[in-house]
Formats: sequence, C-alpha cells, structure tokens
Amino acid sequence: MAAKKAAEGAKQEDGKYKHTVDLPKTSFGLRANSVMREPELQKLWEENQVLKRVSERNTGATFTLHDGPPYANGDLHMGHALNKVLKDIINRYKLLQNHKVSFIPGWDCHGLPIELKVLKSMDKATLNALTPIKLRQKAAKFAKVTVNAQMNSFKRIGIWADWDSPYLTLSPEYEAAQLEVFGQMVMRGYIYRGRKPVHWSPSSRTALAEAELEYSENHVSKSIYAAFKVTSPSSSGLLDEFLPNVCLAIWTTTPWTIPANAAVAVNPELSYAVVELQSVLESESTSGGKQQKLGSILSSGIEKPFIIVASDLVSVLESKWGVKLVIRKSFPGSVLEHCRYLHPVNGNECSVVIGGDYITTESGTGLVHTAPGHGQEDYLTGLKYGLPIVSPVDDEGNFTAEAGQFSGLSVLGAGNAAVVKYLDEHVSLILEEPYKHKYPYDWRSKEPTIFRATEQWFASVDGFRDAALDAIKRVTWVPSQGENRIVNMISGRSDWCISRQRTWGVPIPVFYHVDTQEPLITEETIEHIKAIVSDKGSDAWWYMKTEELLPDKYRDKASEYRKGTDTMDVWFDSGSSWAAVSAKRDGLNFPADVYLEGSDQHRGWFQSSLLTSIATTGKAPYSSVITHGFVLDKDGLKMSKSVGNVVDPEKVILGGKDSKKEPPYGADVLRLWVSSVDYTGDVLIGSEILRQMSDMYRKLRGTMRFLLANLHDWNPENSVPYSDLPKIDQYALFQLENVVASMKDSYDNYQFYKIYQTLQRFAIVGLSNFYFDVAKDRLYVGGRVSYTRKSCQTVLAAHLLYLVRAIAPIMPHLAEDIWQNLPFEHTLEDGSVAKFAFDLKWPDKNEEWCSVEKDDVDFLSVILEIFCICLLTS
Repeated sequence: MAAKKAAEGAKQEDGKYKHTVDLPKTSFGLRANSVMREPELQKLWEENQVLKRVSERNTGATFTLHDGPPYANGDLHMGHALNKVLKDIINRYKLLQNHKVSFIPGWDCHGLPIELKVLKSMDKATLNALTPIKLRQKAAKFAKVTVNAQMNSFKRIGIWADWDSPYLTLSPEYEAAQLEVFGQMVMRGYIYRGRKPVHWSPSSRTALAEAELEYSENHVSKSIYAAFKVTSPSSSGLLDEFLPNVCLAIWTTTPWTIPANAAVAVNPELSYAVVELQSVLESESTSGGKQQKLGSILSSGIEKPFIIVASDLVSVLESKWGVKLVIRKSFPGSVLEHCRYLHPVNGNECSVVIGGDYITTESGTGLVHTAPGHGQEDYLTGLKYGLPIVSPVDDEGNFTAEAGQFSGLSVLGAGNAAVVKYLDEHVSLILEEPYKHKYPYDWRSKEPTIFRATEQWFASVDGFRDAALDAIKRVTWVPSQGENRIVNMISGRSDWCISRQRTWGVPIPVFYHVDTQEPLITEETIEHIKAIVSDKGSDAWWYMKTEELLPDKYRDKASEYRKGTDTMDVWFDSGSSWAAVSAKRDGLNFPADVYLEGSDQHRGWFQSSLLTSIATTGKAPYSSVITHGFVLDKDGLKMSKSVGNVVDPEKVILGGKDSKKEPPYGADVLRLWVSSVDYTGDVLIGSEILRQMSDMYRKLRGTMRFLLANLHDWNPENSVPYSDLPKIDQYALFQLENVVASMKDSYDNYQFYKIYQTLQRFAIVGLSNFYFDVAKDRLYVGGRVSYTRKSCQTVLAAHLLYLVRAIAPIMPHLAEDIWQNLPFEHTLEDGSVAKFAFDLKWPDKNEEWCSVEKDDVDFLSVILEIFCICLLTS
C-alpha cells in the first residue's frame, strides 16, 4: 500500500513527494523488437569475434560436438532448426563451463537429390549436350548456392559456429580424406566387388543403401499362389506314390521374379503335407477368382491333383483357396531336399533346397520360391547350393532378352501382369489377390524399388561387425534405447553396398582391364589418385586421361585399362566426416564428445560413421550420441506442403505476409520452444504453441527488466554481506542457488525441457509473484541509501548475474540484450570488465547461500505456498 500511495503522490502536479520515491529506470524495453534487435546483437558478436575470443580465453578441456551434415538441396525446415538449436544450446553451455569450443558446421553436397534437381532444371537440348563434367560443375554450383542460403538461415537463428571454415563433402581436402578411409578399408580387405542382389531404384537407375529407403505402409502387391510340378522325388521315396500328379505350392508378392526362379526352399524343422484337392467348396460363391483358378487345376486332366504345403497352413489355405484339402501324408521338410520340379516358365528342372528360419508359417505356403538374383535370403541359400544368380532385369527395371517373351516389359508394371497371365494360361496359377504390406521406396523419387543382382562394390561388415558391437557398448546413448536400436541394425545388416551408378559424387578409384574386366585397385593407385584429388578435386577423375590417373609403374599399360564410372554412396561420404574434420583439424577431439542428429540416423550417419571408423581406427568416432525425434504439426501429423500444415522457421522468426496470423516472434522464441519440448520423442509445433512460447518469453523478459530497472543506481561495492541480510533475502538466495543447481544438472544431462519448466516456475511464481512483490516497498520508498534497499538490491544483482548465464545457452539474444543494458560494470576474475554475456562463466556453487536454517526454509516455503494459493484463487 505504501508503494501505491507513493506512486500516486508522485503523479501530483507539484511533485511534492517525487524525490521520496525510487522508481525503476532502464533502457531495456519490455518489447524485444526481435526483428531489428537480434541482427544487431549478432553483428556485435561477429564484429568482436566473441565465440573465438571466449573459447581461446577458456582454460578448460576442449569440447567437440561434431556436426552431422544436412543435405544441401533446399531451404531449412523445422527439423533443421530443432537440430541446430539443440547443438547450439550444448555448445554455449560448454563455453560457460570454461571449455574450449570449436563448432565446425558441415554440408553433404554429393548424391542423387542434387543431381536430379540439376537435371530437372535443364531443357531437352541442354540435356542432350550434357557431359559428366558439365553436370558435376552445375551440381557443385547448385550445392554451394544452397549451402550459403542455409548458412545465412542458421546464422539468423543465432547458431554460433566457425562459419568461415565449414566442411563441405565436395571440397578437395574432404574428398581426399574420404579416399584415404576407402583406401585403408581396401588394404584391410574390407572392400570387395561382387554380384549380389541389392536394393535397386528403377526410377533413379542406381543401387541404394538401406538408409536411402523409406517404407510405404500402403503398398499393394499382386500376390499369387502357384503350383510347380514335381518331376522326381527325393531318395527317401516318400513321394513316389503321388507321382506324376504332385506339385509344390509357393506364394510370392513379386510374380515378376518367377522367370529368375532357381529353386524352391523349405524349412527342415517344419512339418509338410501332401494334400489332395478334392473339390471347390460350395460355400465359396465369389464369381471367377478362386473357383476359376482352382477349377482349372482340378480339370487339367490330372486324375488326383496333389499339392505340397506346410501342415500348419492346410486349414488356412483350404479357406483361402476355396477347396477341400485332404491330408494324405505328412513329413519333415528335410525329406523334400533334392526333389526336382519343372520350372513354370523355361521348362528346366530345378531342385528343392533347404532354406533357413526365414521360412515360417505366418503367411504363404511354407515353401519359398527362390530367385538368388532378387532377394537377400534367396542369395544366401543360392550360395549354399551353388544356384545360378539370374537377374534378367535392366537398369530401368525392364525385363532383358534373357527373360524371353517378357523382354522389354516393366517388372513393376506390365511385366508383372504378363508373368501372372502366363502362369494362369499354363495351369500353374492357384490364386491371385492384392496384398497390402510394407514395401521399400526410393526416398528421393518416392517410387518403388526392387531387389536386383548387379556388379557392385561392397564393404564387408562381417569383417568388423563384432568390433563395432563392442564399441557401441562404450558409447553413451541419449536416450538409452538408442543403443538397442543401433545394435539390432548392426547385428542384422548385410554387407554395405557402397557403389552408385551416378555422376555426382566421389569416384570409386578403380580401373578395369578392358579384356578381362578384372579391377586394378592397389595402395599405389589409391594414393596416387588421392594426391590428385587433394590438389584438383574429384572432377579430375572425369577430365583427366587414364594414363594421367595411373601411377608411373602402370603408365606403359594404360591402354589396357579403363577407369570406372561408379561413385561412392553418399553415406560413405558423410560417414567419413570424422576423418576429414574431427581427426584432421586442430583444436578438435577425436573421438568427438557428442554426435547429435535425428533418430533416423541410427540407420544413416551414426551407423556409416561407426562402420568406417571401426574399420580403419578400431574405435567409435563418438563418445556420446544424442538423438531427437521428428517435428510434427500441432495435431501430431507429419508436415506437408500439400496439406498446408508446414511451420516455416523463417516465418516464425521474421513473420509472414499477414503479421496477425504469422507474427514475427524472433529467434529466441523459436529457441525457447526447442528447450520446452522433450526432444527424445517426436515434438509438436503450431501457432498456439508459439503464442504460448511468446507469452513465456515476455514474462521472462519482464522479470529481467524488473531486475535491471531496480539496479539503475546499484554499485557492487554497496553489497550487503550475506550474514547481514534479512531472512527473506537469505531465503531468496537459497532458492536461487537451488534453482541454478537444478538447471545445471539438467544442462549436464541434456534435459533442456526441465530447464524450461524450472525457469518458468521460478520466474513467475518464485520471483514475480512473490519476492518482487514483497520487495517493492523496500525498493521504491525505503530510501536510496537505506539498508533495506541495499540488501534487496544485493539479492536482485545476484539473481541478474546468475539468471543471465542460466538462460544464455537457450536465449542468447535476450541474455546479450540484458548485458548490453547492464547499469553497472561486472569485473571478471582477471580484473577485466565483462563486455558480453558470454564473457561470464557458469556461477560456482555458493555454499553460504545453502546454509539457511531448515526451520527458516520450511517457514518461508509455507508462506510462499500460501501466497501462491491465494494468488491462484483470487
């Protein structure tokens, strides 16, 4: 009441009591004006090289957060913002902890997405005149323009990094480091060339790695059940009585692979049965379909048609096929080994073989049509039995002449339908039906992929799998379930296909003999090419002649060789970044202290980095790995331009065309949102969420303004000793110490949402609604030189100096704005004056502040609780 009366008195015309009231004074505005102010502060940091200066002055250990390279092919999205802000929060906190921090930003610049964008931008005439080197030059130009655009966007968010020396996977020094990793893996025997099935994208005309796939849950395949006629039984004689009327029943979702069939595989541990097809069930009344297919087999002239299926599936198949199936004999799968059957398309005799535990009774018939050229399990089974690896499909996904009458047809379209029609016409088709299931798509073109056997270069993961699994145990994973995820991926992955049939990338440095096609790849050839690339860049592989690319000892035989045209998988590019950056540049740690990326990188960058590092150094490239989820809209849906639910980080910061609908919030509000979410799972963002963040930001700004304004006449020399402070002031410092300690613990454990919660509760309840409210009388009318005002200002100054550091990693612009409006000088330990917020260190624990008597703490806590209840119910 006294403060209120004093304020009213100060408004009187004669100003009779004005000199008796000390009202708050500060140039620090309640409105942030972030669109103008934040760039000013960023310019201040840049001109004074604050990051470099603070890092060099710090005396603690080096801290290295190795940046995972975003792809240089488009504007930033909210996922980029989440990722880089999380990294920046960690780096800024480490600076406050006295660490030397050097953050090198990076970009992934090679690969098909960029190549496709460049190709799509050209007209037909330009495409016809396009050479590999011209395409590479255009791709490099596109990537560099994108890098600059993304870099400026990151700077506007307030990310601190060595922007003058980023790493680009297209730079000669990076490419040379990548070739060094490749060369070491070659010399250790981990790189080989082989013909085996890989994920192939007909739409992109290249092999793909697992990390380049996305799986559609709504893909519908044309699945079929087909009958392959047995021509000779196994040596056991168990099937003799059923000849020549017995068939093997198979099920497949890829009928187009039937021409490449080389065997039928069974599980030796499963029970199989010979069943007799007696009649079409009367209850099955659908037109055509099941009745027609089974009817054709029943009326095919076979007196008693018998079919072999897994015993456990008899009742299921009876219902699905709409026929009566009577079991005539049962036996283990091992009995069927070496039975012979007639290939349904080419008429060759093929064998029944023993497969693995991938053959189950969860679906199908228990017998698996095996085409070693079109499936990983099929390929391994084929190796076991020496089966031919047939793959009559070209780069565009069309049947080759080897497929006979299907030649030229698309295996994912007309070719697939043609095979089904052929089986039907030749009385092999039992049933055709649509089958909805998860299917791999090319993540770039969004088109289905196929398994196709081609000559490719592989990294033999088997050679260092155990070492990788052992290294994973010594890495800290945040959240902890990340460890299980990558263990499962490494344990079950096949060899890594590292070659791509594209132009824009780092070449696989290999030469082929023009007659024998034998590859020439030695330590000498790799070292020679690495030296050329280091000097001229990888473009040299395309414009230099073979004799120039070969070392001296091979020059006289240059005419016998041609250079390869394959490039490396982009995951090998980015997976070599530890070698090009962390292990190469001064002032960085290897292994890096932290890798931080989205959870999808367990199958991408985290994994490729681990594999290349283990293969060449024997250790993981990181000590800790932090993963975050995806950014979804307010309803938890994936953002899509077509749906119109995209939240653009640039519009969040600068505002949209309609400032009422899309107001400019500034970078710190966006950063505050990042700190508020539990990033270990998927996170939500939308207009209402951003408004809440803006409200919270204003409350925090108001809290800090109160501190600044009531310290306008403060001199640190007037500080009241702790022992002389009133109990309520001691209690306030006790609360401050505990809050800052809690925030430190949350920073250390990367739990930033807990910092947000703590800060919100403390600023609004502990300070604004309690301590500030009860302090106003002392501050405004207690007298400028009074003990009560000085004791209160002592506490306010402590809060200001502590909180400005506590919020600085999350809201650096706010922290710096506060510091630039500081009404008194703050001297550092070395006697210099702190000019910038990050000149400060994280505050040391003050044991004296923690010494408040328990009874005083309990009493004041009860008073605070009662005050808050009254506030909430008023």
